[in-house]
Amino acid sequence: MKPPGLRAAAVALVLLIAGACVAFVVHRVAAPDIPPVVLRGANARALVSTSLRARVERLVTDRYAPINARGGNPRLVALTFDDGPYPVETPLLLDELAELHVPATFFLIGNDTMAFPGLAQRIEAEGHEIANHTLTHPANFDALAPPAVTEQLRDGAAMLERYVHDPAIRTMMRPPHGRYTLKTLETAQRDGYDVILWNDDPGDWRSVSPERILSHMESYATAPEIVLLHSGRLNTIDALPRIVARFRAAGYSFVTVGRLLHMVPASELLHPAKLRV
Repeated sequence: MKPPGLRAAAVALVLLIAGACVAFVVHRVAAPDIPPVVLRGANARALVSTSLRARVERLVTDRYAPINARGGNPRLVALTFDDGPYPVETPLLLDELAELHVPATFFLIGNDTMAFPGLAQRIEAEGHEIANHTLTHPANFDALAPPAVTEQLRDGAAMLERYVHDPAIRTMMRPPHGRYTLKTLETAQRDGYDVILWNDDPGDWRSVSPERILSHMESYATAPEIVLLHSGRLNTIDALPRIVARFRAAGYSFVTVGRLLHMVPASELLHPAKLRV
């Protein structure tokens, strides 16, 4: 028979572990879900519903696992750059990507492209992918009625196609600020778009250092992965050589979003392997 003190310690340990597990589940259920992609044929409601039942179902079917716990998840990463093009930052970003031999996906704003069409043409000429980030980048995109969402996508695509001719302009979009509702997603799907969000947001839209961007991406890497970055951030450009070096050293290859969707099923993006590079 165990001494009373030992039994009490064992009970306390069990309660501590149980409490941690409960806290983890509550946190995961309460935390907002951002699916990295909502493809045209997907059940958007199942992916983003905020009901408790939907959150629990997503939690128990989540296949996140440590590295080497399971195979089949390729080490592919798609760097995506929102907004612009911008007259100073975008050329510097393109120079860096060319030096590093890294393809990327640019979600361009229609009106900004009209202001700097030569930069959009350079993005396309250098082999990067261009997708739709709406005409005017409305801050309240998630509050727009479906006809207004359609108008932003239609007119944004038309503006981009004045200057560049990437098919992804009509098939891939990202909502401004990542803001959406179920109606937003379903409207984009009906308009023929895959909605591209992300697996990782290093927060470069805030004033964060290159070191912070790199550290975040190292800590939250997944395989496969879509990373949200921004075209107008000098610290992001500064961090790129170290990001690329770290991910390549960990066995990653860099691809565009379109290429990534061609190479892996959506299920692997929705449930990638969690690892640290």
